[in-house]
Amino acid sequence: MSPQTPTTVRLDEQHLARAALTYLAEPGDPVLGVLLEACDPAEVLAAIKAGTLPRAVPGGGDNPVRGRALEAALGRWRIRLPWLPGDEQVEAACRDGIRLVCPADLEWPGGLDELGPARPYALWLRGQADLRLACLHSVSMVGSRAATGYGEHVAGEIAADLGERDWTLISGGAYGIDAAVHRGALTVGGITIAVLACGVDYAYPAGHADLFADIAAHGLVISEWPPGRSPARFRFLVRNRTIAALACGTVIVEAGERSGALNTARHAAQLGKPLMAVPGPVTSAQSAGCHRIIRDWGATCVTRADDVIEMLSPLGTTLAAAAPLTPPRDPGPAWNAASAASRDELDPDSARVLDALPARGAAGTSTIAAEAGVDLDTVLRCLGLLAGSGFIERCDRGWRLRKPPSAG
Repeated sequence: MSPQTPTTVRLDEQHLARAALTYLAEPGDPVLGVLLEACDPAEVLAAIKAGTLPRAVPGGGDNPVRGRALEAALGRWRIRLPWLPGDEQVEAACRDGIRLVCPADLEWPGGLDELGPARPYALWLRGQADLRLACLHSVSMVGSRAATGYGEHVAGEIAADLGERDWTLISGGAYGIDAAVHRGALTVGGITIAVLACGVDYAYPAGHADLFADIAAHGLVISEWPPGRSPARFRFLVRNRTIAALACGTVIVEAGERSGALNTARHAAQLGKPLMAVPGPVTSAQSAGCHRIIRDWGATCVTRADDVIEMLSPLGTTLAAAAPLTPPRDPGPAWNAASAASRDELDPDSARVLDALPARGAAGTSTIAAEAGVDLDTVLRCLGLLAGSGFIERCDRGWRLRKPPSAG
């Protein structure tokens, strides 16, 4: 008996347009976000393909869709056009449990709309759970990849207790605390959601392939990036705003002074979501970030699931609203996960270009520009900066990462 041919999903014009935009633009692009608030997605896509401006371009003040900013945005989106799949290929990607969810769909979580122009253009999902329903009663819990046994134990225990009480656990699928959260929820048959910084069909880290399969079977693996898109360093920071926006509140378990988990905490605070942190030993560098957000941001100290539920109950929500969390205007290096010195202090475009270079071998300028999602003028500027800073070097095949000098 021949294997059954997967059923092709038919998408309407608006869904196809939003799907295409996930291929052309990096999530969180401020220009595209503003355009999509004023223009029809299909109209925006048509304008990008034609290299023209949409008819309903909003104006006034310091709007990011004016002048050079808009021209630069069109350039960086158009450079990926040669790699944009056709409608049939996009529809073919919606198989093997993968589907596309867009704003105004019944499954779209309302919390994402709180991001304003920074909300996702669309989400790619793999799994059986209903995303909107799962997020109505949810907690995001994140922390250090280099977690201690203490941190993993506490994260897993709190996640399991919350899962038993029908709370959905949202995390980032990474090693350390994230994995402990997902596994804690799965051990009690709870729903858990992994928000990835790559395509939902791309297992990263590779060691979590089985974990992601289990999550998809009992919950959801979701991403703003289309199937087949590989991870990059800057994408993890962009992804964090979605983790914070999906949940009713956020818990940080073990975070160092420069942990990416603090970036998620900052987004939660800016969105006015309840922010909580688990304390650790005062001698533990892995918990220094948790102690700081408790001390400086007014995050609530939690040690068990009951504490989390209390904060997310109507009374707890009222108390949190009465004393909103206000991150420092200039949070400094302790609050910015991208400030870990050297490469992490690069400007966003340079960081994207550096991440776009292959780990081995070399790549040409156009290939790097397409992978980074920037225009040619920007990529040339960034390549010069990166070469001058010693990160990369020119070779006969284009550009490659520069090997660190050997010790001794």
